[in-house]
Amino acid sequence: MSSTRYLKPTESELEILQVLWARKLASVREVHEELAKSKDVGYTTTLKLMQIMHEKGLVKRDDTFKSHIYQAIVSKEKTQKHLLGKMINTLFGGSPTELVIQALGAHKASPEELEEIQQLLNNLKNQ
Repeated sequence: MSSTRYLKPTESELEILQVLWARKLASVREVHEELAKSKDVGYTTTLKLMQIMHEKGLVKRDDTFKSHIYQAIVSKEKTQKHLLGKMINTLFGGSPTELVIQALGAHKASPEELEEIQQLLNNLKNQ
């Protein structure tokens, strides 16, 4: 994958990446079983998506074993930053404030989360 070009994962690819980020390494069967807990998905669909992701350079595959073992190449943090930046620009007119207002207004944050947000704001103010 070129460092100057970012490959935007599809929604289905993001679901697979979430599993791989959590597990570090996983077979197609393991990813499929995890996805099947929350949605109706066929094994062959998961397999095909992971093969495509390998071709796109989103994951790498170790085929020294009978079951291929996959690992995410793209980092969770880089993917989150890229997708969040695009979302802020396209949905919120480039305003991070609008994003935060919408996020906190639509979803109840726990006291711990609010404290973490407050600490982040305090750190940003003191920079």
